[in-house]
Amino acid sequence: MTPDDMMFKPDAMKGQRILVTGGGTGLGKVMAEGLLMLGAEVYICGRRGGVLEEAAKDLMDAHGGKVVPVACDIRVPEAIHEMVDKCWADGGALTGLINNAAGNFISRTEDLSPRGFDAITNIVFRGSFFVSQEVGKRWIAEKKKGSVVSILTTWIWHGGPFTVPSAMSKAGLNVMTQSLAVEWAPKGIRFNAIAPGPFPTEGAWARLNPGNRRGLGDTADESSPSNPMGRVGRMPELANLAVYLLHPLSEYVNGQTIAIDGGAWLAGGGGFSALRDWTDEQWEQARSQIRGANEKDRAQRTV
Repeated sequence: MTPDDMMFKPDAMKGQRILVTGGGTGLGKVMAEGLLMLGAEVYICGRRGGVLEEAAKDLMDAHGGKVVPVACDIRVPEAIHEMVDKCWADGGALTGLINNAAGNFISRTEDLSPRGFDAITNIVFRGSFFVSQEVGKRWIAEKKKGSVVSILTTWIWHGGPFTVPSAMSKAGLNVMTQSLAVEWAPKGIRFNAIAPGPFPTEGAWARLNPGNRRGLGDTADESSPSNPMGRVGRMPELANLAVYLLHPLSEYVNGQTIAIDGGAWLAGGGGFSALRDWTDEQWEQARSQIRGANEKDRAQRTV
């Protein structure tokens, strides 16, 4: 991205210290970049230390500023505590948190294993709660204001066939957003959420749209005939919305989940309902491609 992609004045986020979970790739890296460009100090966490370090270097080489990679598996509450300790020790209290870390893949629900279910819910549902709780407890103890933004999906309003663990977990985070927006508002802590439509990224597309690279890379086809706007989302659009919700001047916005999908879910629900017509052979092909993406991920974590 370039400064022209951001709708805010330079240094709009100067003095802000933001943690982005899942910040080394995809949407998390894009939001981290937008925050960095506007003067924030950014902490990015994820399970793959090498990926985080590379992302931090890329962002600082492009824009200067400060991006700190902190390897952490948010499925482990003790690891979350250590990660947040490192953020606080590096320069004081955070001012904001983006719950972006996620996992997802398409599957017929009857084919889901307990391990597959846990792989998603332990990150999206449990992990995001424990990160929010850990950061929130410190804000409360220090009487600091803070802002939490959770990245959801439009499935929270209409369900997510073939992505049931993710839909359940994201719906839980939506209720967390509404609940803590009320409970912690008197303490100066607010909660909001973003529900993006399709913003194609390498990792997500490999598991949710296996075999189809439309919308990825330098020759991306951004068209989406089923969307009222006829296209998929563009990364700066998401970054700008995240910046707005984290900025102190949006303080009166609390407890809201904002869709950024071109009106798609209003027009027809979106999601993966069309996959109900897939054959057993198509599902087996998808599973094979998803397994390949997972093996690639595991290999990167061991580098």
